Amino acid sequence: MEELHSLGKLVIITGMSGAGKTIAVQSLEDLGFFCVDNLPPVLIPKFAELIEQSKGRIGKVALVIDLRGREFFNTLSESLRYLHDNHTLTYEILFLDATDSALVQRYKESRRKHPLAPTGAPLEGIHQERKLLEELKGLATQVIDTSSLKPAQLKERIVSRFTNLEKGSISINVISFGFKYGIPIDADLIFDVRFLPNPHYIETLRPNTGQDPEVYEYVMKWGETQEFLIKLLDMLHFLVPQYKKEGKSQIVIGIGCTGGKHRSVAIAEYLGKVMGNSETEIVRVSHRDSERDRVEVKR
Repeated sequence: MEELHSLGKLVIITGMSGAGKTIAVQSLEDLGFFCVDNLPPVLIPKFAELIEQSKGRIGKVALVIDLRGREFFNTLSESLRYLHDNHTLTYEILFLDATDSALVQRYKESRRKHPLAPTGAPLEGIHQERKLLEELKGLATQVIDTSSLKPAQLKERIVSRFTNLEKGSISINVISFGFKYGIPIDADLIFDVRFLPNPHYIETLRPNTGQDPEVYEYVMKWGETQEFLIKLLDMLHFLVPQYKKEGKSQIVIGIGCTGGKHRSVAIAEYLGKVMGNSETEIVRVSHRDSERDRVEVKR
């Protein structure tokens, strides 16, 4: 049974309609997962039995569960509890989310109707669905906000997450952002660095980002920056093992400043350098808004 435990891997893909579940399942198919779309949750335990009885022939499985099967949806929690108590198969829940405005725009572009509002406005169905999925989102081991992700970027996130990630590992995603563009909805932890001296007010530094050596050094040279980083790292070194103990396979740490271009980028870059020294911690750094003002100017 120990061999089955190491071989069996089940990923449950769910989330908001229009948030990218089709891209997610296609990405996992490319990684060799056996994928089943729209499986009623009540059948999850039976499917787990088939996986274990295959003796490793079916080792990686992804199941898409969404509100197309909402008459079975209420049985999901019960099925997951049964899976936990009666099977050696390890599983995790990948929840895909996006802001209301992003989802509405996608429905307009595709001219599709929302499954919960076939005769009404998409926003009405989105609000209903978000309320129905609120508890499930809280159970997810990984939440991905696809609002600002292109299909290729979402595929890259999923592939990097599920490629050769050993049991017991944890993926730490550090994301810099600008508060004026909104908080990342998939962040587990948010830290506000708007109290730090702002390079925006120095003319020679303003055009560059926190990845530029001069901007990075400016942000780092202050006493309050160094004191903040000592306290932040102390907190993260305590929290990460606690998340791992609870079964989390991924943590999203949001670092925010006003525009997401200078201070938050520099702090995120620093965390990427000093965290993840353990073989079981994979750290990735991304900057959501660092180039946004340049894109807006081009438009």
